[in-house]
Amino acid sequence: MKFSRKSAATAGLVVAAALALSGCAGGGNGAAGGGDAGKSLVVDASFDLKTADPNRQYETTGSIVAKALYQTLLTFEGNDVTKPVDGLASYTMNPENTVMTLTLKPGAKFSDGSPVTVDDAVFSLTRVQGVKGNPSFLLDGVTVAKTGDDTLTLTSAEPNPALPFILPNPALSVVNKKVVEANGGSDTESDKAEAFLNKTSAGSGPYKLESFDAAKQVVLTANPEYNGPRPAYSRVVLRNVAGPTQKLNVEKGESQVALDLNPDQVAELAGSKVKITSDPSRYMIFLLLNQNKDVSQITSNPDFLKAVKLGIDYDKIVKMAGKGSVRPGGPIPSLFVGAVDAKQGNQRDVEAAKAALKASGYNGEKVTLNFPNDITVQGLSLQNVAEAVQAQLKDVGIDINLAPAPVATELDAYRNGTETVGLWYWGPDFPDASNYLVFSPGELVGLRAGWPAGADPKVTELANAAKAATGDARAAAYEAWQKELNASGPFVPLLQPAQSIVTAPSITSVTTNPVWTVDLALIK
Repeated sequence: MKFSRKSAATAGLVVAAALALSGCAGGGNGAAGGGDAGKSLVVDASFDLKTADPNRQYETTGSIVAKALYQTLLTFEGNDVTKPVDGLASYTMNPENTVMTLTLKPGAKFSDGSPVTVDDAVFSLTRVQGVKGNPSFLLDGVTVAKTGDDTLTLTSAEPNPALPFILPNPALSVVNKKVVEANGGSDTESDKAEAFLNKTSAGSGPYKLESFDAAKQVVLTANPEYNGPRPAYSRVVLRNVAGPTQKLNVEKGESQVALDLNPDQVAELAGSKVKITSDPSRYMIFLLLNQNKDVSQITSNPDFLKAVKLGIDYDKIVKMAGKGSVRPGGPIPSLFVGAVDAKQGNQRDVEAAKAALKASGYNGEKVTLNFPNDITVQGLSLQNVAEAVQAQLKDVGIDINLAPAPVATELDAYRNGTETVGLWYWGPDFPDASNYLVFSPGELVGLRAGWPAGADPKVTELANAAKAATGDARAAAYEAWQKELNASGPFVPLLQPAQSIVTAPSITSVTTNPVWTVDLALIK
């Protein structure tokens, strides 16, 4: 779930639906054939899926499917999102970071055998903009134009150094213009190609779409026209399965990959023969303390804020979240350029916390901690995190009252800036540090913490400097902004929960990625 500038609030929600699925290749058609291109790979996931149309999808499972069926102009290698690399094209940026020139590389073909052209690329990007679906905002303020037989330009109204990090998103996949237009497609809101693309893919990726059911399963078959490395499996069955059933299936060999086990379920598998890959996820869980005195005289006191930052036992919270979880040094996750090391973040000091609390004038009043209790972050319950915070702050003399509520109820209070203390998480729209400037005074999340424009000129100055920075200077600029934010801001970054993938013994290689979770074509 991205509680970000986009409304939606469905991405990342764990859908718990136990389904009785038939016709999906089980252990006899999967594990024994690892690496055999004639065998099927069975992958269990808790679906967050609406469509197979790549230019409309902006959900977790949708990105997995689009990554398998289509290619993007730029991409990332493995799990490294710090450096965009060539996809269908290579790129250059002008010194002002306003114009990106993309040069199409030869050799890519769609599944019908026709070549991928600049016209296809331009149509696809303008289609993302024109249909005005969930991912359309990714190209806000960007003009797309064909400039040659093998070149196109993306011109941004404002300097946009994040653009190379945006283009690898599977929502910006290149579709076959001729085929899509022949089936009702256009780059306007009148586009009617979604129904077609939910039945037949029109991409150049490693797989083609065999069947699509957003509630049950998606079946993919190898694309013989794909110009990249041949996938290890010629057929992939992606099934919608609840976490407990995923655990049983991968243990018994009825599936080869389980994508959505919570930390407890992963821990229960520690002694079994399955393989567990746990890497830090893109999500950052944080506390906010409201700085609006009309909301709370207590949390808006700078000494009380200092006491909370010093009172949290960050290492214990990360340990509680399980293997693969890490603590970011600031709001920017450890995976991204500009992240700071945990050692540079706030540290626990109980005696210093008690001294700051005394200086604040706090006199034992109950302080309410609000959080949604019907969602999880990578399987981690916010209830568990809230209880840990409550116990740790009690050690320094702060009386926290937990006030869990359904997300549908609590989201309004969070967005309206009326929570006293809030426990939430942030998922980036793309893997770039600029996503986190919303934690500055007067910005989206800053306002949710009662922190208006002008509240902290130093943080604002450093935020503006980070936004304007280019090239190698960006990392240092974002690091400086975070250090000042740690010192005076109303946010307490707590952890990045792990993204865990459990695989059968026959699987020798699987790589996570914070943008598309996993590349099905690279599983071996």
